[in-house]
Amino acid sequence: MKRSIAAILVLALSGCTTVGPSTIARDRVDYDQAITTSWKRAMLLNMVKLRYGDTPMFLDVSSIINSYTLDTQVSAGLGWIPGAGSNAASASGFAHYTDKPTITYNPLLGERFTRSLMTPLQPGVVVSLIQSGWSADSVMRMMVSSANGIYNRFGGGARARGADPGWNTIVGAMRRIQAGAGVGMRVERDSGSELTLLVLHRKDMPKELAEDIRTLRNTLGIREDARELRVVYGSVPKGDAELALVTRSMLEILIDLASGIEVPAEDVAQGIVPAVRRFEGEGDADKPLIRIQSGSAPPDRAFAAVQYQGHWFWIDERDYASKGVFSFVMIIFSLMDTAPKGQPLVTVPVG
Repeated sequence: MKRSIAAILVLALSGCTTVGPSTIARDRVDYDQAITTSWKRAMLLNMVKLRYGDTPMFLDVSSIINSYTLDTQVSAGLGWIPGAGSNAASASGFAHYTDKPTITYNPLLGERFTRSLMTPLQPGVVVSLIQSGWSADSVMRMMVSSANGIYNRFGGGARARGADPGWNTIVGAMRRIQAGAGVGMRVERDSGSELTLLVLHRKDMPKELAEDIRTLRNTLGIREDARELRVVYGSVPKGDAELALVTRSMLEILIDLASGIEVPAEDVAQGIVPAVRRFEGEGDADKPLIRIQSGSAPPDRAFAAVQYQGHWFWIDERDYASKGVFSFVMIIFSLMDTAPKGQPLVTVPVG
């Protein structure tokens, strides 16, 4: 009898505990991994669609609301039979656990699509990324169409063209100057607006670094004594102490990266998708920044993989360079997103 009553009390008390705190450690990580995986697959799919001339569509997971409930019910009874010298006890109960996630998707359309995908990056962002440690040659190749009138390679669409002869000289010199800590930046205010200055100078410069800076100045048409370059958006600089950059929009970045996707030979033969463009005089410096492979079967080890028109497309898990570029693109995309501020506060019942 005592054991039966104790069991009833334990069951009743367990119904009074909350399930909320115990779900955080599990669900927070699980949702993070799920959203990251879906985001990578969505980005890869849109790049493949651009390669095939299809329309991209971006869906953001704008909110996740998860409601947990734990309902318990306990009943107990005690009986005694007069004259028989016996008694009886009975107990019953049940517990009902409910997990109700509500996920909201927000399509990237209208003005938000224009601002996020069609607006060119600010030139100051390019300089800031190089200053913060991102590879100068990758940043320039990915985000800049021209520097002081010297044009970068563009692999997709009607604007497909090879790089000007001086382009690889520029990005190569900037990479070595960055490695030698010879590039810096300063932000000032001019007439109420921010002005980015690129600094090409370092005390006690090694001979090789000074030579790379001289090469960069000569190629860009910058005078020898100009230590600070005014960074502006434009195709032609006003003077010989200005760096005029025509930066790309996020959509241009995706089109260019997608142009190097390795597509099935049968799709090229049937005219479904064009072959990867190759331009005269290209070498290793012009190879795609990211390698996206294709095949008829899913890959064994993939960083991200999607299926499109009966084929599989993926980035290999062991291709560290391609993974880094792909992750960098997703970071830049999130920076370009202009979602409305002031999201509503939602109170989620957990009991």
